[in-house]
Amino acid sequence: MSSLLPEPQAVISASRRTDLARCFPEVLAGWLSAGRVGVPNPYNRKVRDVDLRPENVHTLLLWSKDYQRLLANEHGLRDKLRAYAQLFFQITLTGLGGTALEPGVAKAQTVARQFSELVALAGNPERVSWRFDPIVAWQADGRVKTNLAGLDEWMRAAADAGLTRVTVSLCQEYAKLHRRFARAGLTRVVPTPTRARTLAAYLLETGARHGLEVQACCCPPLTDSGVKPAACVDAGLLTRLHPEGRQAPTGKDPGQRPGCGCTPSTDIGDYALACPQGCLYCYANPK
Repeated sequence: MSSLLPEPQAVISASRRTDLARCFPEVLAGWLSAGRVGVPNPYNRKVRDVDLRPENVHTLLLWSKDYQRLLANEHGLRDKLRAYAQLFFQITLTGLGGTALEPGVAKAQTVARQFSELVALAGNPERVSWRFDPIVAWQADGRVKTNLAGLDEWMRAAADAGLTRVTVSLCQEYAKLHRRFARAGLTRVVPTPTRARTLAAYLLETGARHGLEVQACCCPPLTDSGVKPAACVDAGLLTRLHPEGRQAPTGKDPGQRPGCGCTPSTDIGDYALACPQGCLYCYANPK
């Protein structure tokens, strides 16, 4: 008699669309308490009912620039996470917090201190991934500036916490970005191919010095220069790390950009929960 393998449980993404952990912890806590949420399609607003009961979730994967409120257990959110078999944290630290480019984001030192706390909560340093994303160059007052100055320090902090990888990308090009930069009195500087190759070499060398694998998210200028393509949601990794060895959904996520290496996940965010952090480069910034 043949036996049927169980269907893979869902990977729940919370969220690429808005910073739920930082800005809306009470909303996320409410959804987890209810065990389900109605998620509007970003394009046609048709609502999909998503099951959030822990027994039906393979991995609860969170994205944030600042987990202070979650770690402080606001609205009981940290306690609610403990019901899930596997937690995975994407934490973004660019060094731009508090500047004109990220006016509502915490300072880098505040975010870096969270690396070790997230490792303790996740139970494994491989379940925490640092995003140095995006790398930005801009001109202000006649000078070209970047957010690379603190990279060595932050890599050291990540390595000291046991992290094994960092995901990078270059600032994406789209019309709203240039308008926002102009309103802030800044001019976006796009790296030349030569500069991208130099940058890739620097990232790889600095990462190797700290024992961190550098991966690039949807960024041909860096992957063409030797940086490994990233899969920010990686079924192979999530399956290997799962406490019960359960298989995560495989294949390509059809909702992501061409060139994205992510495997399928279900995002429960909503652009209507507009992130107030005001990052100039962010596609989810409504202004």
